[in-house]
Amino acid sequence: MAEKTIRIGTRDSELALWQAHTVQKQLHDLGFKTTIVAVKSQGDIILDKPLYELGITGIFTKTLDIAMINGEVDIAVHSMKDVPTALPIGIAQAAVLVRANVLDILVHKGNLDFLKSNATIATGSLRRQAQWWNKYPNHKVVDLRGNVNTRLQKLQDNTWNGAVFAAAGLERLNLKPESFINLDWMIPAPAQGAMVVVAMADDNFTLDALSQLNHIETEICTYIERQFLKTLEGGCTAPIGAIATYNEKEDTIDFKGVLLSINGKQKLDIEKKVDISEWKKLGFNAAIEILQNGGMQLMQQIKIDLKK
Repeated sequence: MAEKTIRIGTRDSELALWQAHTVQKQLHDLGFKTTIVAVKSQGDIILDKPLYELGITGIFTKTLDIAMINGEVDIAVHSMKDVPTALPIGIAQAAVLVRANVLDILVHKGNLDFLKSNATIATGSLRRQAQWWNKYPNHKVVDLRGNVNTRLQKLQDNTWNGAVFAAAGLERLNLKPESFINLDWMIPAPAQGAMVVVAMADDNFTLDALSQLNHIETEICTYIERQFLKTLEGGCTAPIGAIATYNEKEDTIDFKGVLLSINGKQKLDIEKKVDISEWKKLGFNAAIEILQNGGMQLMQQIKIDLKK
C-alpha cells in the first residue's frame, strides 16, 4: 500500500485553519503527505445564542468528529479547551502540541479608569464572567460570541469598556492589540492554550505519525486539568478553571483549580503541589476535595441557575 495522504479536517474559521496548517507543517517536516479539508460547524452557524444554551458540549468538535467517523477526514485539530472530556467512541487523542500562552487577557480601549468604577465587560464564557464578577461585583458583563475577528470588531463597535480573550488565540493570528492587560489572577479554562489532534482509534498509520508531534509535558498538564473538570462534571457549562504547570527544578506539578457560582459570589479554590510521580490522580483528588468542601451543593445550584 502506498503511503496515504493524511486528510486534516478543520473548521473554516481563521484560527481553526491556523491550527490545521500548523499541524500540516509539522507532519510535512516529518515527511508525511497531507491535505486540508474544511468542514462547517453548527457552532459557527448559530451565532446568536450563548454556547452553553445550545446544550451541546463540544459543539465545535462535533461536526469534525462526524466527518471523521464517516471517513471524510483522517484527523481533526482542536483548541483543546473546546473538546469534551470524553471523546466519542472510536476516536482517540493522538497528540497534544506544545502549549502556547495560557493566560486570559482583557482587551480595552486605552484607559483603565473603568476598573475602579462601573464598567461593562464582554465575554461569552461562564468561567470568565464568574471570575470577573467575583473580583468586580459592580461591573456589568455582556455576552460576546463569534470568532476572534468578529469579537474584536464587536468590542470596537460597542460602548463596552473591554472584552476578555484567550491570549493564545490572538497571538496565533497576530491580532493582539497594544491595549491589553494580562489577567494573571484569572484561572484559565482547563487545557487553555493547548492544541489537540484526534484520529480514529483503529487508524494505526495516522496515530503513529501523530505520536511524533506529542509534547509529553503539555499532555500531562492538560490531562490533570481535564480530569479536574470531568470529576467536577463541568462539561462546558460550569464556571471551572484549572491550570497545572511542571516545575522542572523540583520535578513537581503545581496545580490551581477553581469552581464558582454563576454570579461569582461563591468561589471554591484549591492549590496543590505534588511530586511528578503522583500526576495521574492529581486532577481527580483536587476535584474530590472541592466537592467535599461545598462543591457538591454548588454544582447542584449551578445546574438550577442554568435552567432559569
